[in-house]
Amino acid sequence: MSVDIDTVRRVAHLARIKVGDDEAERLTGELNAILGFVEQLDAVDVTGVEPMTAAVETALRRRVDVVSDGEVPQKVLANAPESDDSFFVVPKVVE
Repeated sequence: MSVDIDTVRRVAHLARIKVGDDEAERLTGELNAILGFVEQLDAVDVTGVEPMTAAVETALRRRVDVVSDGEVPQKVLANAPESDDSFFVVPKVVE
């Protein structure tokens, strides 16, 4: 695939980037080089290769998924403007 100067101008317009004529010519060459590299990558045979999520094999630390109330109601309500019996008090919003 090859990119011409009109395509560069169109992409710049869609991206809302101001590109001058001299810069558009330079970008044409750069985009063609990038697309050439992508075409080289497309030619690589990757059958049987497992997809990677990271360069180093890692295991996620897991915790038990349990429901708890935090067991610290005083700390939770410390910054509340108003509370009553371990609950937040808020203004009535529905009549």
